[in-house]
Amino acid sequence: MKRRDFLKISGLTGSTLLVPGFLKAFEGQLAKFTGKRLVIVQLSGGNDGLNTLIPFTNDTYYKLRPKLGITQDKILKINDNAGFNPSMDGFRRLYDEGLMSIFNAVGYPNPDRSHFRSMDIWHTASNADEYLNTGWLGRLLDSNCPGSENAWYALEVDDTLSLAMKGLQKSGFAVKDPQRLQQITRDPFLAEIEQNGMATEASGELSFLYKTLAQTTSSANYIAEKAGIKKSTTVYPQHELGNSLKQIAELISAGMESGVYYTSISGFDTHVRQAESQNRLLGVVSDSIYSFTKDLREANALNDTLVVVFSEFGRRVKQNASNGTDHGTANNLYVIGGGLKKPGMQNGLVSLTDLDDGDLKHTLDFRKVYATLLSKGIGFNHEQVLGRKFDLLDFI
Repeated sequence: MKRRDFLKISGLTGSTLLVPGFLKAFEGQLAKFTGKRLVIVQLSGGNDGLNTLIPFTNDTYYKLRPKLGITQDKILKINDNAGFNPSMDGFRRLYDEGLMSIFNAVGYPNPDRSHFRSMDIWHTASNADEYLNTGWLGRLLDSNCPGSENAWYALEVDDTLSLAMKGLQKSGFAVKDPQRLQQITRDPFLAEIEQNGMATEASGELSFLYKTLAQTTSSANYIAEKAGIKKSTTVYPQHELGNSLKQIAELISAGMESGVYYTSISGFDTHVRQAESQNRLLGVVSDSIYSFTKDLREANALNDTLVVVFSEFGRRVKQNASNGTDHGTANNLYVIGGGLKKPGMQNGLVSLTDLDDGDLKHTLDFRKVYATLLSKGIGFNHEQVLGRKFDLLDFI
């Protein structure tokens, strides 16, 4: 191989992220997705749940947060005891419209306050002392895509793939810009590989590389084609999350047969001067998801979609000396969609007095939510994916 060709092919593989081979199945016979689709929104950095859903009748909240606590006159109240951050009118409207289920005090036993480790636990659905190299959604692909003729895939709107989406045999696919991906794969060198039979003639790792690039070309064309069918006219926040959810809405509206979509927003590690930055980010999350539900309604897809909003952990109850909050444990989790069996508050607000060395105690294992989403939401065996049986919740 000539040096210039090697550099070219190396650059292409870095850009195309080595699309999984099973994605090729979408060019032929498709297995129709029959359950609800999942859209996962990750709030990276450990969002402060107590200033997201505020227990405004709890005196302890204001005692421990004399400067950071949000006053009652600003809170968007949803019942007699709790209300949303003042920047989250979109969430309040979704709640009022019966499109949201709220879970309080969500976490896991023996919590870890490291961003990386706690996110790994959420991504893999492992125990705190268990280390897995596959994600819960990746294992879903492994266990439910036995043959390419029945394949369906998970799409992450990002440049890299989260651990949650990685399986042993099959993984999701990460792409931020479908049109750019298609342009990259139109490189003449890829056409040369296919036309000259280079994948067949080569051996070992080079053969694998050639075959992967050939598959990438056709898969990129499929995704770019779907991305161009339906253009949303809904106004989204001018933010990366808004752009990502808009792209997902357009793909869903175009009939793309993905069962799982994944996206994230960072910036929630608010140790210093939290109020302004968190309020701004929560406004982006709330408005982006509300716009997303508007698009899904217009596409008659809202009843077939469950949007899950989570963060790797919450924050400590007491504000710190820098008017921020430090790493904590339990947190809120939100599920949004049409046709919820039980919208609204699913369990009681977290206790602010019964603490574990200043940290909130979890009362709901996040894997029970996962199990319910898998078994009741999208119709797959959660024991096969999570490795054990969990009691199912009653919100869907």
